[in-house]
Amino acid sequence: MIFERIREILCDQLDLDEDSVTMDSDILDDLEADSLDVVDLVMSVEDEFHLEVPDDQIENFRTVGDVVRYIEENS
Repeated sequence: MIFERIREILCDQLDLDEDSVTMDSDILDDLEADSLDVVDLVMSVEDEFHLEVPDDQIENFRTVGDVVRYIEENS
């Protein structure tokens, strides 16, 4: 459920095909997101899952799986 929603958010924001987004996808390298895209992702995650992501945690979001695990552990 969480992965599917994160994938949906990323596909909408980055205009990607859902098949190209996996738990192992590197957000910057594989999905070609830039720092602004990452900020948008974090804001969407905060809104969608009703949590706040501290700035020092954002740098740990390298893969889609990192984001999913953070949400699982903090929601």
